[in-house]
Amino acid sequence: MTMTAVESPRRRGPYAKTAQRRRQIVDEAYRLFATRGYYASSLRDVAAAAGMSQSNLMHHFPTKEELLLAVLAQRDELGGGDVPCADGDEPFEAHIVAQAKANESIPGLIAVYSVLSAEATTEDHPGRDYFLKRYAMLKTEYAAEFEELRRLGRLREGVDPTTAAASVVALWEGIQLQWLYEPDAVDAAATLRAYLDLVIVDPAH
Repeated sequence: MTMTAVESPRRRGPYAKTAQRRRQIVDEAYRLFATRGYYASSLRDVAAAAGMSQSNLMHHFPTKEELLLAVLAQRDELGGGDVPCADGDEPFEAHIVAQAKANESIPGLIAVYSVLSAEATTEDHPGRDYFLKRYAMLKTEYAAEFEELRRLGRLREGVDPTTAAASVVALWEGIQLQWLYEPDAVDAAATLRAYLDLVIVDPAH
């Protein structure tokens, strides 16, 4: 019993150290991809930023493509937390506005997404499938939300749920890109709020 209790932490130690090292690599790749892009950042660059040799890095991530997918997974992890809404009841439109505000507070989140999504438009980019699936998912989810608003009588007459969903995705990405250029002059959340106010009827009126 005593030996098992002493040896167990030793067996877990290497795994914890490996996980910590992988996280360090992903953190540095995340930062470099957000500032330089995927193509302009080499594994050698990431290794140097992480303070290790390239061979050591490749022990954890054998290919640059695998590292990219890990960065995108981290982006989803950072941007996927619960975001409280100002009014507390989390209606669809309030959640979008709250998420837009939260995105601005997470270092590098908007930059890494904007840079990589632009690069991934090329057919050979390893992140292309990720973004294609993400856009499809967002448009499907938002279209369902707008359809529910229409059922409740809250969607303005003539507004098509599918078109409104695509418009939210396009507006959100476009205004966040502008925010990267002028963070003190652009209010992404307010812009999204203004669009939603155009297509959604306030239940209080």
